[in-house]
Amino acid sequence: MNEFRAVPLQGGHVQLLPLAASHHDGLVEAVRDGELWRLWYTAIPAPEGMAAEIERRLSLQQKGSMAPFTVLDAGGKIAGMTTYMNIDASHRRVEIGSTWYAKRVQNTPLNTEAKLLLLGHAFETLGCIAVE
Repeated sequence: MNEFRAVPLQGGHVQLLPLAASHHDGLVEAVRDGELWRLWYTAIPAPEGMAAEIERRLSLQQKGSMAPFTVLDAGGKIAGMTTYMNIDASHRRVEIGSTWYAKRVQNTPLNTEAKLLLLGHAFETLGCIAVE
């Protein structure tokens, strides 16, 4: 896990790409679908805060504590974000979280497959012994 970073992961319903600043406009469009930033029970960036959130996640990636992904639907449209977070390379442990999706893909197979891809990659490729 010393070389822990986001890499492209592909499924039938979802594609995960390493987060990039160029994903900004698609992420803003996704967060507007359902006005997700208004949800009281979670912290999702508002459209005007998306650039700062991308920068924050990329900064945490540089520090080695996060591997952020942009999530795309089967048609290639940006649908949200997810991460490996709280990376603990010395104990081969990682968390999956900071996930949000556009309303149009909620309650679809997208999230299930995204998590399956992340779990499989963590255990099979990265050699994790614990994923939370």
